[in-house]
Amino acid sequence: MANGDIQSKVAQFMRGRNGADELGMLTVEVALILGIVNAFARQLWLGVVVVALLAYAVFRVVSTNVGQRRKESYGVVSKLGPVRPWITNPRKAFEENRAYKHASCPQCHQHVRVPRGKGLLRVTCPTCKEKFEVRS
Repeated sequence: MANGDIQSKVAQFMRGRNGADELGMLTVEVALILGIVNAFARQLWLGVVVVALLAYAVFRVVSTNVGQRRKESYGVVSKLGPVRPWITNPRKAFEENRAYKHASCPQCHQHVRVPRGKGLLRVTCPTCKEKFEVRS
């Protein structure tokens, strides 16, 4: 069987399916971390959890109910929004937190980044152009 033939068969199989999304990738990453922990701990229940997480990730990839999978992914990813920078790049998040303060617009709740240590600042929201004061 030729390599191109296999690729076309896989592409045909994946047509109309969810594919790898953020929640699926997060599930695989958690399973990988737990698998590494289980390599040292050697707990049966932890191995079962790893296999269950990997099975769930595969289920998400091949699912044809794309709308439901998108809804699930959005729900989880939106909850992880504030902690996501600390998970992906802790050093950068720490430096960002030390140099800037994050405020939200009272009108549209858009997050705005202002430099720390400048006292009382008058900020204009980039979205709704509302002017408000923030203590940095």
